[in-house]
Amino acid sequence: MTLHAITVLGHDRPGIIAETTHRLAGLGLNLEDSTMTLLRGHFAMMLICAGDARDTEIEEALAPLTADGRLTVTVREVPEEQVERTDASSWVLTVHGGDRPGIVSRIIGEVAAVGGNVTDLTTRLAGDLYLLVAEVDLPAGVDAEAVRRSLAAAAAELGVGVTLRAAEADEL
Repeated sequence: MTLHAITVLGHDRPGIIAETTHRLAGLGLNLEDSTMTLLRGHFAMMLICAGDARDTEIEEALAPLTADGRLTVTVREVPEEQVERTDASSWVLTVHGGDRPGIVSRIIGEVAAVGGNVTDLTTRLAGDLYLLVAEVDLPAGVDAEAVRRSLAAAAAELGVGVTLRAAEADEL
C-alpha cells in the first residue's frame, strides 16, 4: 500500500467531491484523511489516500476534472508517518476582530513558543470581521493560564479578541 497526497483546487461547482472520490474509489484507493472547503469562493480539497495505484494512474483518472482548465489537480506519493502518542492536551483557540495583516502569525506564534502544535486551523473574512478557529495541542505541563495571558497580550496588541478553552473529546 502506498499513500498519496492529492489536491484539487479551483473554481467551485457542484459535484467535484463526488466525481473525485468516485474516480479514486474506482482505482481501489481508500480515502484515509481529507479536508474540503471554499476559500473566497474557490474550491480547495486535500486528501490522503492509500492503495496500490501509481501517481500517474491517479493523475490520469483525475484528468477529466481539469479538462476545462477551471480545476488543478496534483498527486504526490507521501511516506507513511508513525504518529507518536503524546500527553498533550487539546484546546480550541478562537480569535475575532477587525481584519489586518499578522493576526495568524502573531497568535499562532504564541502557541508555538510553548511547544504547542496546531492540528487544524480555519480562518474566514466576513466584511471587516476576521475569524480564526484553531485546534491546538499543548504539551503536558504547560501552564494554560500563562498561555491565555500571552495570547491576551498579543490579541490586545492586534486589537482582536481571543479565547482558549479545553476541547471536549467529541469536538475533535
